[in-house]
Amino acid sequence: MNTSDLEVTPAVALAFAVFAASTSAILVRWSTAPSSVAAFYRVLFTTALVAPVAVVRHREAFARLSRRDLTLAAVAGIALAVHFAAWFESLNYTSVAASVTIVQSQPVFVALGAALVLGERITRKTTLGIAVAIGGAAAMSLGDAGRAPFADATLHGNSLALLGAITVAGYVLAGRSIRQRVSLFPYVTVVYTSCAITLFALVGTQGHDFVAYPAREWLLFLAMAVGPGIFGHTVVNWALKHLESVVVSVTWLGEPVGATLLALVLLAEVPDAVTVVGGLVVLAGIYVTTIERERRHSSTD
Repeated sequence: MNTSDLEVTPAVALAFAVFAASTSAILVRWSTAPSSVAAFYRVLFTTALVAPVAVVRHREAFARLSRRDLTLAAVAGIALAVHFAAWFESLNYTSVAASVTIVQSQPVFVALGAALVLGERITRKTTLGIAVAIGGAAAMSLGDAGRAPFADATLHGNSLALLGAITVAGYVLAGRSIRQRVSLFPYVTVVYTSCAITLFALVGTQGHDFVAYPAREWLLFLAMAVGPGIFGHTVVNWALKHLESVVVSVTWLGEPVGATLLALVLLAEVPDAVTVVGGLVVLAGIYVTTIERERRHSSTD
C-alpha cells in the first residue's frame, strides 16, 4: 500500500460521514413523533452503541475522570440536548435548507464564545466572516424559507435553528477543553448520557408518550442514531486524527448542501431564491471564519 492509498481512505470516510450527517434532517422530517421524543431516542440509541466500547476498551480512562471533567461533560450534554430539541423542532416550522444551514453556523458562535470565554482574539477577517454569516442567516429569515404548511412560521423555525447553533457551539467549546485530557469514547459516553437524561426529563415535562409508536418510528429513531450519529459525527471525529482540522471543518459545510439536495429529491422541497442566496452567504461566512481561525491557530503552534 503506497502513501496515496493511506491519504485517500480518510478523505473518502469524511465524505461518507458528511453524507450520513446530511440525512438527519430528512429522517426527522419523516418522523411523526414529537421532536423531543425523536431527539431523545436518537441520543439514547447512540449512547447504547458507544457505551459498551467505552466500558470495555477504556475502563481505566473512565476511572481517571476528575469530578471537574465529569461536571463539564455533563453540562456539555445538557447543551447538546437543547441543541437537538431546538433543531428538531425547527424542522416543523421552516425548510430543511434554512434549518440545516442556520444550525451549521455554529463555528461563528464558537469563534464568538472563544473570544468571550477563552479570551481568544478576533481578527478582522474573523469579524468579517461572522458578520457575513449572520447577514446571510438574517436574509434567510426574511425570505419565504419554506412554503405551506409552515411558511407563516418561518421566523420561529429559523429562530429555533439559531438556538440550536448557539447551544451546540457551547457544547463544542466545552468539549475542546475536556478532550485535551479525556479520550473520545469515555467523553462522548458521559455527554450522551447527560444529554439523554435531559431529553428524558423534557419529554416527561411535555407529557409525551415514551413507547406508543409504530415500528416505522422505532426504525427512524435507530436510523438517526446509526446514520447521523455513528457514521456521521463519530466518523468525523475519527477523520480528525488523519486529516487537518481545516479540511474537516470546510468539508463539513457540505452538510447543508447534501440535506438540501436530499430534501429536494425525497421531500419535493424546492428552496426559493432567497433561501439559496442566503444559504450561500452563510456558508461563505462560515468558510471565512473557519479558515481564519485555523490559520491563526496554526501560526501560534
